[in-house]
Amino acid sequence: MAVLILVFMLWYGGLFFQSFFLHRYAAHQVFTMSKTMERITFVLTWVFQGSSYLSAYGYGIMHRMHHAFTDTEKDPHSPKFDDNMFAMMWKTKTMYQDINLDRIPVEARFTKNVPQWKAFDKFASSRFSRLLWITLYVLFFVYFATAWWQWMLLPVTLMMAPIHGVIINWFGHIYGYVNYKMKNTSKNLFPFDFLMMGEGYHNNHHKYANRANFGIKWHEIDVTYLIMRILNSIGMIQLKRM
Repeated sequence: MAVLILVFMLWYGGLFFQSFFLHRYAAHQVFTMSKTMERITFVLTWVFQGSSYLSAYGYGIMHRMHHAFTDTEKDPHSPKFDDNMFAMMWKTKTMYQDINLDRIPVEARFTKNVPQWKAFDKFASSRFSRLLWITLYVLFFVYFATAWWQWMLLPVTLMMAPIHGVIINWFGHIYGYVNYKMKNTSKNLFPFDFLMMGEGYHNNHHKYANRANFGIKWHEIDVTYLIMRILNSIGMIQLKRM
């Protein structure tokens, strides 16, 4: 039971900060927050993403490029130009690292106001940090795992953020339904997005990229947005009027 609770917490905790901080704040800036709150969120993202920590700077820029070049050869991740999801994941990883390490030129429109904390990112993305989290996860499994099948969840724990990414960027462009016919392959994965906390309404998001609430129809409940509404009501963030 302890292993299942850990995986559940890391799945939804990591997913929330990927959606709330990396996606809606860093890439689309649908809300504002204080510098102190931003720094706290950097740290919480590291805590919940652990060994698969993603930089807000690299993620934010790459996601803006995805919107600008959706389903073209310049798209950092598109099923139309990769043979399989593993090839797409490798291409995405390479692009992400190239952006973070300044190995490729990036247009100014993609970098404008993207949050960056170089010193923390350097630590959180370091080999030491990733090995530290891997060691902690393995020790947790050694101590708490009570059945062989629970060890099958360890790779999910180690690769949580890339798994979240491939669900949306691969499956969210192949399977599901559309509310809006567009010049791209984006789909809504679920009528009610219980798995991805609102990120699964990918077709809606491509139609209204800067909309804080990804849900459109009555049944498309965006759990991340509901949490954002609470944070806004207590003054921790300030949602922008769209």
